[in-house]
Order: sequence, then structure tokens, then C-alpha cells
Amino acid sequence: MVRAIINGCNGRMGQVITAICREDDGIEVVAGVDVYDGIANDYPVFPNISVCDVKADVILDFSTAKAVDDLLIYSADKQLPVVLCTTGLDSEQLAGVEKLSGQVAVLKSANMSLGINLLMELLKQAAPVLAGAGFDIEIVEKHHNQKLDAPSGTALALADSMQGALAKEYTYRYDRSGERKKRDPHEIGISAVRGGSIVGQHEVIFAGADEVITFEHTAYSRSVFGRGAVEAAKFLAGQPAGLYDMGDVVRAGGDFPGSRK
Repeated sequence: MVRAIINGCNGRMGQVITAICREDDGIEVVAGVDVYDGIANDYPVFPNISVCDVKADVILDFSTAKAVDDLLIYSADKQLPVVLCTTGLDSEQLAGVEKLSGQVAVLKSANMSLGINLLMELLKQAAPVLAGAGFDIEIVEKHHNQKLDAPSGTALALADSMQGALAKEYTYRYDRSGERKKRDPHEIGISAVRGGSIVGQHEVIFAGADEVITFEHTAYSRSVFGRGAVEAAKFLAGQPAGLYDMGDVVRAGGDFPGSRK
């Protein structure tokens, strides 16, 4: 049985993961961390991870960027693996994640769903062929009106997956309103939409002469991310130090709903 701490346990995703873990015999939530204490959980909740004194095997993090600094310190001090799902980290924090991975196992992913991670693999194959044929690449991401960061970490991860497969380096264009000029053929446009209760939708558009090819992923509930995060936590517990991603979980045969082993 894997013992987990949820950092950000009273947020939307924290509560989704709590519910999933109750039904999973392979993992138990032994503690949570959140500044908001208005939810009754069946495990102790601490206002800051630095004061958490419950023994665990792994940390599941769905908090905020400003809470990640204390998380990295705690993980290193306790030698506790961490599944890091918080997005919007700055360059200094990303460097801290890289440093931490030299001491403990760290799994960092902008999106925990099986579908998104498969889409990344498909884009690595499609981008060189289509970009080489002169297709322009655009990404449109849509999320609920409470999301703080833009563009989404998933949109950037999709762009990065293509960038790594392309022979020529592409620049990322987030806003076209500041200047009047033709589109650079070696750029990936990334647009963000915020509204209502959209859980998450990502559209990758390859626009060529007289034809358009579109890859799209839509999440209808947060449970797709929660299930992936729980499988990642079970995978990461006991792994040697290093930087992992959801691709490692998928290749290891995570018990995703509908998967065949």
C-alpha cells in the first residue's frame, strides 16, 4: 500500500484525487496540505507542508506555483518522491525541480491524462512531415475561468513535443496584437481561451495550402487527470532518483481505466 500526501488537498483536483484513492486498494492518503480548512477530510490536513509530520511514500502535488518552493525543500529533506502537477513555474523553480531530481524521484507532467500523452507521441510523428510540407502550426487551448496561468502547461508541452521533433527551431507566438506583419513560417502560435467551466480542451492545427489537419483532445471531467496522477504516484514510490514523466508510467503499464495488460 502506497502512502500519499496530497499537497493542495482541498482544491478541485485535490478532492478528485481524494475520492479516487478511497476506491483504490493500492494507495492511501495519509495527510493533506492546504491553507483552506473548510473541508472535512478523513486524513489530517496541515496549513503548510513544512509542518507535516506524517510518514509517507510519495507526495501528490496539485497546489499553486507559490507553494512549490516549500514543497521542493520538504521533498529533499524527507527524501520523498513527488508527483509534480502544478503548472506556471518560473525558471528558478524549474531549476530547483531539476536539482531535486538528482536526489529523489520526481515526476513532472503538465497533463496527467493518457490521451494527452498519447497525443504528444502522435505530434512528434506528424509535425516533421507536415511542417516540412509547409503547414503552419497553431495551438488553441480552452479552460475554465478560474485558471490562473496562460497559456496552459499542457499547451506548452504539446508545443515542446513538436519542437523537439522538428529539424529547425520554432519560436512560440502568444500574441499577434502588438505588431502588423505576416506570420513567420517558423513559429508555433499558442492562443488561450478562458471561460465558464471548461475542464480542458486542446486543439493543434496544421494549416496548409487548401487543407487543414486538426488534432484535438477534450477532457470532460477532472477525473481523467486524477486517475493518471494516482497511477503516477503508485509508479513513483520506490523509484530511484531521477526526472520522470507520464510516458514512463504509460510504458510501465499503469492501470488506466480501459487498459489491457
